[in-house]
Amino acid sequence: METTERARLDAFFGKITTTFAPSERPSSLLITHLLPERPSFVEAVGKVTQLRAVLPKPKSIHASARREIERAHPCDELSRELFGDPDTAVSYFENRAAGEQLVLLDVGGYFAPALDAICERFSGTILGVVEDTENGHRRYAERDKLPCPVISVARSPLKEPEDFLVGQSVVFSTEALLRQRNDILHGRPALVIGFGKLGSSIARLLHVKGVRVIVYDVNPVRRAQAMSQGFEVARDRDQALATAGLVLCATGQLSLRGEDFPQLKNGAYVATVTSSEDELELSGLPSGYARDSAGEHVTCYSTRGHYFYLLNGGEAVNFIHGASVGPFIALVQGELLAGAAKLARGDLDSAMHEVSTTGREAIAAAWLHYYNR
Repeated sequence: METTERARLDAFFGKITTTFAPSERPSSLLITHLLPERPSFVEAVGKVTQLRAVLPKPKSIHASARREIERAHPCDELSRELFGDPDTAVSYFENRAAGEQLVLLDVGGYFAPALDAICERFSGTILGVVEDTENGHRRYAERDKLPCPVISVARSPLKEPEDFLVGQSVVFSTEALLRQRNDILHGRPALVIGFGKLGSSIARLLHVKGVRVIVYDVNPVRRAQAMSQGFEVARDRDQALATAGLVLCATGQLSLRGEDFPQLKNGAYVATVTSSEDELELSGLPSGYARDSAGEHVTCYSTRGHYFYLLNGGEAVNFIHGASVGPFIALVQGELLAGAAKLARGDLDSAMHEVSTTGREAIAAAWLHYYNR
């Protein structure tokens, strides 16, 4: 990151941390992608809270960013298993923040499986969770009862620029991988599974490139929305899988089960916008499929009479090229900081919450001050 850009980003976060500074700083644990610009955000989290540990998402760690962060904060290894088992989760919390008031900043609902046990057995107090993603939002919202407040920014209007640009980066990376194999998007019908904010962005960008786009979503409202925007909507999901030359999974949850893969058209490419553990049941792939490299970040799965290609091992394809959305990511990070400060007050009930419209407007105004020049 250029020195001037880093200074501008630090100045923006300085404004945000001053605007939303809590009267007392709780402790925190932070799950985040460690991309090149992320140290500025981590530093800002350390000003709003007392940051006890950073847990980088395993598939998105930039080496220099990690080295910089480790000079000021512990970096621990993150996995679903760490917070999947209540005993392991509680032990980790006691090791990092025993007896403290704690805010959890999450990306993808990692804390959700053990949250009840953590809130009940942790020697300190869980003030709440701030969740970044739609996938994580669902993991918390689908619970019958929450043991602590959860502030979600997943559906915030400040996240809409990021969602559009993530969709753009997904299409860019997908096309780049096809071209490295002397292949192109054109002539391959594309099936977009999931017509939420990311899926709709991907569908529009593919359409602009002249690709025939077919949309499938389990939600009939979204299917109707896709039709209203001029997209072909699959009435039969299995038939759509059998005819698509490119399948882009954008649901944030399970898109393709093991039994779906043999239905793919020979030579079809499969890509996702989130991690393989969320979108793809690769463990359920029928026996007999061999796995071979078909180029950098491209894997060929083949058995007698059938083969398909998986991009980036099933992980988010856009992270191959950095997944950058430019300075617009700071809008979302500003709201995450505001959410952490809101939890620090300790007066929210155990339910889903959002940052106020006034708070979002203050974040947007500060961002425009530094970036609309």
